[in-house]
Amino acid sequence: MSTQTTPALVPFERAIERYDPVLGLEVHVELSTNTKMFCGCATTFGAEPNTQVCPVCLGLPGALPVVNAKAVESAIRIGLALNCEIAEWCRFARKNYFYPDMPKNFQTSQYDEPIAFDGYVDLDVDGETFRIEVERAHMEEDTGKSLHVGGATGRIHGADHSLLDYNRAGIPLIEIVTRTIEVPAEKAPAVARAYVQHLRDLMVALDVSDARMDQGSLRADVNLSLKPKGSATLGTRSETKNVNSFRSVERAVRFEVSRHAGVLDAGQSILQETRHFHEADGSTSPGRPKSDADDYRYFPEPDLAPVSPSRDWVEQLRGTLPEPPAERRKRLQAEWGFSDLDMRDTVGAGALELVVATVAAGATPAAAKKWWLGELARRANEAGVGLDELGVTPEQVAGVQALIDEGRVNDKLARQVLEGVLAGEGSPEEVVSARGLEVVSDDGALGAAVDAAIAANPDVAQKIRDGKVQAAGALIGAVMKEMRGQADAGRVRELILEKLA
Repeated sequence: MSTQTTPALVPFERAIERYDPVLGLEVHVELSTNTKMFCGCATTFGAEPNTQVCPVCLGLPGALPVVNAKAVESAIRIGLALNCEIAEWCRFARKNYFYPDMPKNFQTSQYDEPIAFDGYVDLDVDGETFRIEVERAHMEEDTGKSLHVGGATGRIHGADHSLLDYNRAGIPLIEIVTRTIEVPAEKAPAVARAYVQHLRDLMVALDVSDARMDQGSLRADVNLSLKPKGSATLGTRSETKNVNSFRSVERAVRFEVSRHAGVLDAGQSILQETRHFHEADGSTSPGRPKSDADDYRYFPEPDLAPVSPSRDWVEQLRGTLPEPPAERRKRLQAEWGFSDLDMRDTVGAGALELVVATVAAGATPAAAKKWWLGELARRANEAGVGLDELGVTPEQVAGVQALIDEGRVNDKLARQVLEGVLAGEGSPEEVVSARGLEVVSDDGALGAAVDAAIAANPDVAQKIRDGKVQAAGALIGAVMKEMRGQADAGRVRELILEKLA
């Protein structure tokens, strides 16, 4: 670990007055295959530790790997979606290093012969388009997972002991590596965030990964260096590892710019090292000195044959690519009549696919957005879960809206219906029936409630008789309160005016 003391941070806005940040992003994507990259072990997330392992992924002597064909197919589709060239011939290599969660003491990866290379993506950030060049997308396997027990940070330092779970060892990974990214300094954090978000959307659209950053199935390494304004010489980089949210990617860039500027202003040198990101305050701390490629002693994997995808197969896979996420969002925005802000809010809340499914189930886009970004977003925030983990389906949300459209419940009652659905009381229809939530529109019951409200509020009633029709709101409110919000407000108003006007 580094022992260098860190000088005072320089505020980001001041740092970029004198330095230009240079970025490089490495995004690791766990593929959603049923089995691991080189063996037949299951890949179920959250299984009991060390229950999804075998001699191959544990690196036991004599065990021979076999390439997962579905993982190769996914790698090619990802490469095509990134506008990459697909290699006619490529092979695996051994990346040698010792770490407890890598049981073989090497990682089977690709080095100088990746399956996909020379691609790009175009990003729209605040109305400006930035092209990010993709150097390579290569296949490899994930490592196991270390759990450090004791201590306050969950890191190895200060822990009493460590536990190892090898279930993740051997999970298929695609690592997507950019070339250096140089954009206007003030845009660097937002561009980094937009790039990772674009990849996440792309992986979901391709259906090659669930891309759950909270579960580590998509994680980003943020490489950053600074160079003086006007200089062409790149500085020494740091690599902030395993950043697992869009917001954290942006915060990691901002912090590292401030930290690098502080070190350079103090006349010190930047150490080439990995860094840990801390969600609590957005800071980073030293990890280990960063190795160069030579230190890993790459050499071709002798136990695996080269991969040579036919051009016919590559073209067949090109035909399976979905509509690019950015183009799809623009199409949906136009179809739904959403403003730029509406669409940005929907995407930012992680509600786009939920709105799509709710509209497909019969709700209008405006109604679907209202529920997912309003009441349901509030409940998800209170529960500390994502919208897709809340426990209500798009079909159920569309069902609640249908009850409103039919006049059987109002918005207030609909919120109670959703409460029942979330509590596991059944479908919206079943909740309405069980809780007796349907709007009362019977003139007999409403008329009696209106008479009682008029009798209890003679001054308001007189104002209405005198022509002040807007005063009817007070009587409507009294009736709604008496009937626990279940009165048909429109019919109540009509009855009030019939009796008093």
